[in-house]
Amino acid sequence: MRRTLDEFNDRRWIDKDGYQYVATRLGEAIASGIEDLIERVETERKLRSVWQWLPDAISAFPFETWSDLTITVAEPDAPYRPVGRFESLLRETTTVRFLRPEVALMDLCFDLLYQLIAEGVEMRLIDRPECHRYFLSTYPNRSSEMIRQDHFTILEHDNLPSYGTGLLDDCVTISCYERDSGTVHALIDTDAPAVREWAESLYETHRADARRVELQKSAESVPHD
Repeated sequence: MRRTLDEFNDRRWIDKDGYQYVATRLGEAIASGIEDLIERVETERKLRSVWQWLPDAISAFPFETWSDLTITVAEPDAPYRPVGRFESLLRETTTVRFLRPEVALMDLCFDLLYQLIAEGVEMRLIDRPECHRYFLSTYPNRSSEMIRQDHFTILEHDNLPSYGTGLLDDCVTISCYERDSGTVHALIDTDAPAVREWAESLYETHRADARRVELQKSAESVPHD
């Protein structure tokens, strides 16, 4: 420790003040730089495990935007941690717009989704046709009830990104899916304005080409529970 303090003193990074050392302006500059470096290393560490699933637009954002990302990763002892994080965000919103919500995420949240729609939360989902058919066949009664609500809209699109993008009141979520199993590997959420702007543009581009799903007749033909 003494050798380190002597080295800092030789470099004019610190001065001795009675029984303690205080940083000089040079020392404060170095300390600030070290703090920035530590923040970058910590951000890189949390992004490393999800980097391969990130949208190209997110990886192109400046570092300052990366540091605003909250990343929740599935672990062997907590495989549903990303779903739990998503549910906590859903409980705080009054609107949900979601591009590729995907069965692996929404199936585990179905009870909450049903409750939110009953409470008047406005929801618009754009997903693949096979995902809509899954929910209609798995939850015929509640799916039919949800479809009849004016504030619940289902659209379908055949060419969606490999990740999910959700727009809630106060944040954007990005769902990272395992390509082979379809499970939710991680959930990213952020209130960064740059990410919000990107997500709005992405959603609206796909919404313009999406088709409204005519599920009412199909729902009437599905056997009820």
